[in-house]
Amino acid sequence: MNYRGTSLYLYHPSSFGLTVAGFGESDVKSLIPENLLTTMSLAVLHSRALAGMDAPPVTVEAHLANGLPSFTIVGLPEAEVKEAKDRVRAALQNARFEFPARRITVNLAPADLPKESGRFDLPIALGILAASGQIPADKLGEYEFAGELALTGELRPVRGALAMTLGASRDRRGFILPQPNAAEAALVEDAIVYPARSLLQVCAHLAGRDSLARHTDKPIAAVDAHPDMLDVKGQAHAKRALEIAAAGGHSVIMVGPPGTGKTMLASRLPGILPPMTQAEALASAAIQSVGSAGFDVAHWKKRPYRAPHHTASAVALVGGGSNPRPGEISMAMHGVLFLDELPEFDRKVLEVLREPLESGRISVSRAARQAEFPAQFQLVAAMNPCPCGFLGHYSGRCHCTPDQVLRYRRKISGPLLDRIDIQIEVPAVPQEDLTRGAEGESSATIRERVMLAFERQLERQGKPNARLAAREIDRYCAPDEKGATLLKQAIGKLGLSARGYHRILKVARTIADLVAMETIKSAHVAEAIQYRRFDRG
Repeated sequence: MNYRGTSLYLYHPSSFGLTVAGFGESDVKSLIPENLLTTMSLAVLHSRALAGMDAPPVTVEAHLANGLPSFTIVGLPEAEVKEAKDRVRAALQNARFEFPARRITVNLAPADLPKESGRFDLPIALGILAASGQIPADKLGEYEFAGELALTGELRPVRGALAMTLGASRDRRGFILPQPNAAEAALVEDAIVYPARSLLQVCAHLAGRDSLARHTDKPIAAVDAHPDMLDVKGQAHAKRALEIAAAGGHSVIMVGPPGTGKTMLASRLPGILPPMTQAEALASAAIQSVGSAGFDVAHWKKRPYRAPHHTASAVALVGGGSNPRPGEISMAMHGVLFLDELPEFDRKVLEVLREPLESGRISVSRAARQAEFPAQFQLVAAMNPCPCGFLGHYSGRCHCTPDQVLRYRRKISGPLLDRIDIQIEVPAVPQEDLTRGAEGESSATIRERVMLAFERQLERQGKPNARLAAREIDRYCAPDEKGATLLKQAIGKLGLSARGYHRILKVARTIADLVAMETIKSAHVAEAIQYRRFDRG
């Protein structure tokens, strides 16, 4: 400001004082009109942004100054945040607060972090109210705020509540957020969560008139209601393969004509998987929380089952966007990703699965942003043996030439197939099995064996067999002498890669765990070799 020819740098009186070189504080105040000193206000609040799986802190600074009335939001806001100006103005007016006819500047720091979604509506509105003196500002530093405002002043839910609560809990602040997000936020142990239904409730809490109640209820684990394996007629070999896959966390590909039950079998796999641990459930909920649909607490501790259509893009599978969001492989965290009609997917789309199948993580890099998402999913794929689907079918309806069959199967690369632990054929169901009543074991019976085998793995190595590293395979998956001899013969006859060799050992380890055997026998190795269908030609 230039007043009477003297350059003065004005700061908030309560924060920094008023001092200029050559002038004392009283001298400066004597040069500035009194109404100007009382009308410059600043309020600082805390909130969170979303960057991949992280929720970095954001400082919301609301500043009111003299000048023509205006409302500016700075700090790399995207369209949803820029639109907060209209939502906040209407919400304040409908809640019977005064919207200051001043020059309003809201800064979202740090300035180089992109800000998106409507979660900043609530802290922006509270910042304006505190800066204008309509609510006290002494308790703002104790909390973090997030919530989208309706024009009526009601609070609407936002995505990423779980990730934001984790950050607020680490910084030892309470978290005030919309009521519908409270159950999700309460999944974080020892988090201080205050749900609110409206802007007025939050203001009353900050003013000490009507305190918000802390949310302490914990969600109840969802009851699994998956289809029963007993519904699948015949296919004893495929059921056995899925039991092994469930016990060790192995990936599976099923090859067979249409109508043989491949999709039925895949949809029943979650029903025989062991229950989720607390850590697995929290990791799965956190990744779904930052997804587009958010996390529904009704699905707490329920293993996800994702089945994207074969027209899905590579970004849909692995995640991406200008602000990267998780894709299907991450949304299936600690659950099942089912890819039906595998050769119908674009080959470039399928190739993006190679890295996460091996590492359990996916790194999404864009020009401006990078993000890393966990991707510990169980892949189940299904495909036909030929373009028409009836190769080897007893009806003899297939008229595909060998060249057509070869081109069809080459849509799936060898390196991708090599990463799939269990490769089986699912033949057509004989007529006598179709007309017979339900036989075999229920999902509950199979799950009991799976849980026992899974517990043995956790006690021995602390992880499923499918996640064993090379050094751990040497330690935990060494077969006996006969088994080792059989495996050497298989390497020579089948031309196994080093990866295929390790996959057979891990599957054999799971087969031994299902029968409570510490030593891997030749029978276990032989069965594991039988599940490498593509290696056998």
